[in-house]
Amino acid sequence: MFSINVQLLGRVGADPQKRGSEQHPVVVFSLATHTNYKTDGELTQKTDWHRVCVFKPNLREAIYQHLTKGQRVMVNGRLSYGEIKDDSGMTKPTTAIIADDIVFFQRN
Repeated sequence: MFSINVQLLGRVGADPQKRGSEQHPVVVFSLATHTNYKTDGELTQKTDWHRVCVFKPNLREAIYQHLTKGQRVMVNGRLSYGEIKDDSGMTKPTTAIIADDIVFFQRN
């Protein structure tokens, strides 16, 4: 078994939320990354959204207490694939980044 390591630099989409249970707590937040490219001479920016999950106890608490919407961060972690069942019983694939380390950048 192997994992795919990732490093993302982007902006936090919303304040972090606590999820999970008392026995298995997790903090989750969204991260926006941008790609710039030219189409027919026009500069275009594409935004991709990523779901970041933080399980490590000390990192989880620091993220929940200090990370805010719009803040720039670098996330080091690994990809995790799974499925989510919706209300109708249909399963949808999902991908998340399991954070091992997060670097905060100074706010403006």
